[in-house]
Amino acid sequence: MRDVLVLYYSATGAVRSLAQSVARGIDSVDGMHARVRTVPKVAPVTETAAPAVPPDGSPYVERRDLEECVAIALGSPTRFGNMAAPLKYFIDGLGAEWVRGTLAGKPAAVFTSTASMHGGNEATLISMMLPLLHHGMLIVGVPYTEPDLNATRSGGTPYGASHVSGIANDRPLTDEESRLAFALGRRLAGVAQRLAA
Repeated sequence: MRDVLVLYYSATGAVRSLAQSVARGIDSVDGMHARVRTVPKVAPVTETAAPAVPPDGSPYVERRDLEECVAIALGSPTRFGNMAAPLKYFIDGLGAEWVRGTLAGKPAAVFTSTASMHGGNEATLISMMLPLLHHGMLIVGVPYTEPDLNATRSGGTPYGASHVSGIANDRPLTDEESRLAFALGRRLAGVAQRLAA
């Protein structure tokens, strides 16, 4: 089995739901397995340290996850058209991996959730691609051969999977959003499998 890292930050659970759909897509490819990880929150002032292991959800990412996995799916909520600070903080600390070329040549995909339809989801996806390109990764998107990409009335872009959660975070993933996230995971795993061969 080859592992694909599904690395995300989720403040309200919407991105976590997308990550689960992406992971199911990865797991649907023979010989591929999703390794789901998250990053801890960051704060300008730390009064108490976060636990070494999250109380629930996915375990925190470790640097060895980047080395051991053959591909990465990166997910974040939208923050003013950019990825959330906790994920960016983790990525900003990958200078040693950049020097060693740990991620060079591996495929990557991105996914996001935003509160409103025009809340910056495409800008966030593109902003998440930039550091991946600096690491020499190969970006995989969602092709228009996926029928849901033309039919969705909510999230879903060719740049990566997306979700519109609503201002009150009261909209679960639509069927189209879930299928597109699954398709992104399946495509990423398939590309990684072919490259590894």
